[in-house]
Amino acid sequence: MTDLELIQTAIEARKRAYAPYSGFFVGAALLAADGRVFTGCNIENAAFTPTNCAERTAFFKAVSEGVRAFEAIAVVGGKGEEPSEFCAPCGVCRQVMAEFCSPDFRVILGNEKNQTVYTLSELLPASFSKSDL
Repeated sequence: MTDLELIQTAIEARKRAYAPYSGFFVGAALLAADGRVFTGCNIENAAFTPTNCAERTAFFKAVSEGVRAFEAIAVVGGKGEEPSEFCAPCGVCRQVMAEFCSPDFRVILGNEKNQTVYTLSELLPASFSKSDL
């Protein structure tokens, strides 16, 4: 799957987001090493703390299906129909990625017109990992 196809899948996932409080809709498309794609959207809650990000939703869906090897994730988010800015994963999502992914795991931030790619180590340079335990 190309980066652009992964972004398009994240755009579709974003349409299912539940964000009545912030109006900030996010979609994610997680590419597993076996070629399967798991999607996620953000799901808000009036109490805020139980809110779940799109990235974690995608990871938790994959892990709950027994998948533990991943290649890349595309993240698309923002306010409005077609966000013009990039939406980077929050710190909690980056830490979840660090649990399951190598430092060279690709994080693709995009929208309808542009994209940029980071490695997980660029986004979370001093992560806490299994080796710290």
